Amino acid sequence: MTMGSRHALNWTSILVAVPVGLVATLATLGFRALIELITAMIFGTRHDVTQAMTVYPWYFWPLIVGSGGVIAGFFLRYAAAIEQKETVRTDYLDVINARLDAVPTKTSLFRALSSLASISSGGSIGKEGPMVQLSALSGSLMGRLCFRRLNLRNSDVVAMAAAAGLSSVYHAPLASAIFVAEIAFGISAMQRLVPLIISSGVAVLMMWSLGYRSAIYPFSHVLFELTPATILLTVAVGLLAGLVGWAMIWLIAQSRQRFGVVRSLPLRLGFGGLIVGTMAIGSTKILGNGYEVIVEIMASGFLIKALFVLLLLKMCATAVSVGSGAVGGLFTPSLLIGAILGVLVASLAVLAGLPISNVLIFAAVGMGAVLASVSQAPLMAMLMVLEMTLNSSLLFPAMIACLLASMTVYHLHANSTYPVIKNHFRRSDAKFDFDNGIISQFIVSGAALTPTASVGKALAVSSLKRERFVYVIGEEGEFLGAVSIHDISRQVLDKVITLDSPVSCVMDESFPYIFENQTITEGWEAFAKVTLERLPVLNNPQEKKYLGALTKTSLIQKAKDFL
Repeated sequence: MTMGSRHALNWTSILVAVPVGLVATLATLGFRALIELITAMIFGTRHDVTQAMTVYPWYFWPLIVGSGGVIAGFFLRYAAAIEQKETVRTDYLDVINARLDAVPTKTSLFRALSSLASISSGGSIGKEGPMVQLSALSGSLMGRLCFRRLNLRNSDVVAMAAAAGLSSVYHAPLASAIFVAEIAFGISAMQRLVPLIISSGVAVLMMWSLGYRSAIYPFSHVLFELTPATILLTVAVGLLAGLVGWAMIWLIAQSRQRFGVVRSLPLRLGFGGLIVGTMAIGSTKILGNGYEVIVEIMASGFLIKALFVLLLLKMCATAVSVGSGAVGGLFTPSLLIGAILGVLVASLAVLAGLPISNVLIFAAVGMGAVLASVSQAPLMAMLMVLEMTLNSSLLFPAMIACLLASMTVYHLHANSTYPVIKNHFRRSDAKFDFDNGIISQFIVSGAALTPTASVGKALAVSSLKRERFVYVIGEEGEFLGAVSIHDISRQVLDKVITLDSPVSCVMDESFPYIFENQTITEGWEAFAKVTLERLPVLNNPQEKKYLGALTKTSLIQKAKDFL
C-alpha cells in the first residue's frame, strides 16, 4: 500500500498515530498537573478533593464549590458566545463524526478552563472530558501544522488524539480506541481502528515510561467464580445498571431543563456548585470524579446504608453538575455509581442467603454495566473494565452485565449522553427498516387504461399525470402491459396509427413489474436494471392484479436516512 493511498488503512495514518499519541498524552498530563496545582493553592494540600475539602469547616463547602461554579460559568459563557458567533462545533466527537476540518482552539481552551474551575473546587464531574478534548485539540493542531501536506483528514488525526487522550487517563488502549470508533464512527469501518489502537498504545507506553505502570483499579488478585448464584447476580446487576443509567440520563435532562431558566452562565454554574457543595455536607465522597472513592469501595469498609445514601447523592450531584453546564466527563462518575451499585446489590444478595464468596468483585461488574448504560457503548465498557483492573476473569460477567444494561436503556428509549450516538442508532434503524420493509408500503396510484381505450386518451392521461408510460389492465384488473407515450407520438406522426387506434396495438406485453410482498431491497435491485422512474406493482405472480406503482424517488428518500 502506498503512502498516498486513500484507503482508511494506510501507512500514513499508522505513522502519524505515533507522534499524535505522544503529544496527546502530554496534553492530559499537563491538565492533570494544573488540577493538582490549583487544588493545592485552594486547600493547601495535594490530597484528593474529597479529603482536601475537610481542611475547611463544613459551612464553607457550598461557598467553595459554588465559587468554582461561578468562575467556570464565566469561562463557559465566553466559549459559548464564540461558538454562537462563529457557528462552530467544539466537541471532538462532533468534529470526528461530521468530518470537520479542525477542533476550534479558543473555545476548547476556554471550556477547559471552565472545567478546571469546576473540578478544582470539587464539582461532581469527571476529569476525562476536558483531558480528551485537549488531546483532540493537540491532534487537530498537529494535523493542520505538521501533516497538512499528507493525504489525511484532520478529523482522522483528531480521532487518534482523542483515543490516545482517553487511553492515557484510564490506561486502557483497546477500550479507548473502540470508544472513539463506537461513538464517533459508528464502528462501520474496522480499518479505522488500527491507527487508533497504535496511538492509544503509544500513550500507555509513555505513561509506563513515566512511572504510571499499575492498573487504575488494582483488582487483579480476585477471581470471579462462575456459579449459578454469581451469574444470577450478574444478570441482576446488569438490569439494575440499565435502570440506574436510564435514571441518570433522565436526571441530567431534568437538571438541564431546570438550570436552563438561568440565562447567566456564571450564575448557573455557581448555583450548581452551591447545590453540590451543600450536598457534600452529607458526604464529601460525592465531590470530584470519584476515583478515590472507588478505590475505597474495592478495599471494603462501607455499610449497606452508607452505600445506598452515597449512590443517591452521587447521582444527584453529578446530574446537578452536568445539568448546570459544568464542563467535564461522565466516565469516572459513572464508574463510581456502578461500583456502589454492584457492591450494594451483592451485599443485599448475601443477606438474602445467596452463596457469594466475594462481594467486592461486583464493584467492577457494576462499573462496566453503568458505564455501558450511560454511554451506550457496551463493547468499550466491558473492555475498559478488563484493562483498568487487569482481571481477565471479569470478561464473561462484564459481557453479560454491559450488554443487559445497554439493552435495557435502549428499550427504555433513553438517549445516550453522547448525542452523536443517537445519529448512529437512527441510521441503523433506518437501514433495518429498508432491509426488512416491503413494497406495499410505498405503492402510489398510477395511470391505467383498458386495451380498447384509444391512444388519444392515453396521451391525455399521460399529460394529466405527467407520466411517460400508461399501464394497460384487463377487465378483472390483471396487468397486461404498458404503452409508451413516445412510441404513440412517433407512430401517430408516421401515420402508422391514428388517435382513435386502441392502445393494444402499441402495448408492450413484456414491461417489467414487481410484486407487493417483495422487499424494498428487491425493488431497489429492480430499478437498477431499468431506466424507469416508476414500476407497476402487482398483487402476486398467479393473479397479477394491478395495484399501483412504485417510484424510484420514494426508495431514494427512504435510503437517504441511512446513507
